[in-house]
Amino acid sequence: MGALYSACLFLGVNNSSSVQPIVSIERTVFYRERAAGMYSSFAYAAAQGLVEIPYIAVQTIIYGVITYFMINFERTIRKFLLYLLFMFLTFTYFTFYGMMAVGLTPSQHLSAVVSSAFYSLWNLLSGFLVPKPHIPGWWIWFYYICPVAWTLRGIITSQLGDVETKIVGAGFEGSVKKYLEDSLGFSPGMVGVSAAVLIGFCLFFFSIFAISLKALNFQKR
Repeated sequence: MGALYSACLFLGVNNSSSVQPIVSIERTVFYRERAAGMYSSFAYAAAQGLVEIPYIAVQTIIYGVITYFMINFERTIRKFLLYLLFMFLTFTYFTFYGMMAVGLTPSQHLSAVVSSAFYSLWNLLSGFLVPKPHIPGWWIWFYYICPVAWTLRGIITSQLGDVETKIVGAGFEGSVKKYLEDSLGFSPGMVGVSAAVLIGFCLFFFSIFAISLKALNFQKR
C-alpha cells in the first residue's frame, strides 16, 4: 500500500508540475490567436486536454505492467484492468489539475505555489497517513473531496477488498477484507463509485481550465 500510494502521488505531482510550464507558455500564443479570431477558447482547451491523453495512456501501461506484477497482485484480467483504469484516471486528473492551476493564475510560478499547498493537504488527508476513522470530524469533509483519497480507495478495494486471507497484527486479528474496513474505512462495493468520482474530478478540473481561458485574461500590454 505504501509503495502504491507514494508512486501515485509522486508521478501525479510530476505530471501536474510538468504540464504547467507548457500551458503557461502556450497561453501567450493563444491570446494572440484568439485576438485574431482563429479559434474559440473551448476549442483550444479541448485540444490542449486531448493531446495529453495518449501520453498518459502510455505512461499508465508502462507503469502498470511493471508495478502490478512486481507487487504480485492477484493475476486476473479484471483486477489488472481495474488497476490500469485507476492509475489512468489518477494521472489524468493530476494533469488536468496542473492545467487548471495555470488557467486560474497569472503566472506559472504562482500556479506552482498554489498547487503545492493543495498537494500537501491531499497528502495529509487522503486516508493513508491519517486513516479515515482517525480524521477529526471537522476535517472529514476534506477527505471526501480529496481525489487522492478516492484513488487510494479504488486501487486498494479493487485489489484487496475481496481477500479473505487471515492476518494477525497489533490489536487486530481477521481477514484482509475486514482489516481494510475497520482500520482504513474502505468498505467493499465502492470500486464503481470510486471510478465514477475520479472521472468527475477529471471533468471538473478540465471544465474549470476551459472556463478560465474563456473568462480570465492575464495578458499584459
